[in-house]
Amino acid sequence: MSFEGKVAIISGAARGIGRACANRLGHVGAKVVIADVNEKLGEEVADGLGGGGHDARFILCNVAERLDVRNLIAETLNAYGRIDILVNNAAVMDSAPFLELREEELDRVFATNVKGAFLLGQAVARQMVTQVQAGERPGSIINMSSVNDHFALPDHVAYTMSKGALSQLTKAMSLALAPHGIRVNAVAPGSIMTEMLKPTAGDPESARRVLSRTPLGRFGHPEEIAQIVQFLASDASSYITGETIYADGGRRPLNFTVEVKNPPRQR
Repeated sequence: MSFEGKVAIISGAARGIGRACANRLGHVGAKVVIADVNEKLGEEVADGLGGGGHDARFILCNVAERLDVRNLIAETLNAYGRIDILVNNAAVMDSAPFLELREEELDRVFATNVKGAFLLGQAVARQMVTQVQAGERPGSIINMSSVNDHFALPDHVAYTMSKGALSQLTKAMSLALAPHGIRVNAVAPGSIMTEMLKPTAGDPESARRVLSRTPLGRFGHPEEIAQIVQFLASDASSYITGETIYADGGRRPLNFTVEVKNPPRQR
């Protein structure tokens, strides 16, 4: 699956899954634009790819800001003249019980996870439509959802809500862009070994609790998600659109309770 000549934008690409996606697409030949609010780490990713002989650049962008998104598109087109792939990966998480969740925190999470995905997805889609009208091949958009679009988290309510919204956005975008041949899909990871998960994985009891709901019995790795993104961005998935691929180690099909050490007395 060669990506020679293709241009990919990956938001939230300074670390974790986004970084793995940038490295993966860069190593198979795509010209990669790393978009993130973390300038230091974003430049590090671009330099790493560039040092390996790959074409990559960092562009500072807060996807929740319309002008930042406009600048990202303009700089990408100025550098490469086209956009073929978008990985809508930028996201933030809340950490508050439902009864304590503040409106400001809800707005913050939705601004990045939903509004940001919409703004960047719409801007890229408009450019892709222009390219199709000029006789170019249609592009591919991949939204980074989560298994929590399906499972609820009582202490991360805003995040859970936002991922549910993102899955619906994926479906709506896919239908709107299908007449242009542009495909829109999503990947929904489960427990992936990113910086956010490492404290949990490092604590035996917390790790046991998380893995008890994962039939494969291990944490996933960012590179495994990046391989799915590569597939969805490639011609190998040319008849797939509007779908979400759940990479969760078998968590969704799980339909039995885990062992409880001290079950409560039944009434």
